[in-house]
Amino acid sequence: MSREKGNIAESKAVSFLQESGYEILEQNFYSRFGEIDIIVMKDNALHFVEVKSGEDYESAIYNITPQKLSRIIKTAQVYMKKHNFDSDYVFDAVVVTPDKLLLVENITL
Repeated sequence: MSREKGNIAESKAVSFLQESGYEILEQNFYSRFGEIDIIVMKDNALHFVEVKSGEDYESAIYNITPQKLSRIIKTAQVYMKKHNFDSDYVFDAVVVTPDKLLLVENITL
């Protein structure tokens, strides 16, 4: 996927999350391990959100590999340490297709 398409998907995901009551804390947080697309807060829990887009749900969600999830987790640990965050947290995904956006909560492999 081109960076432009990725930026459009992330922009749609940010709007979707805001409309769903999430507070956007940061976008595109980088560490030496990788990147987290969007970091949000809702109901006193921190959500690390990976945005994936595709022509359909399956083609998008299957791009979250075990290696990608491992990098997200390590990067989340860096973020929490940097911000002295010690509370509940979860890893989510927003899947962006031409027809809809879907929040997949608590992604695990």
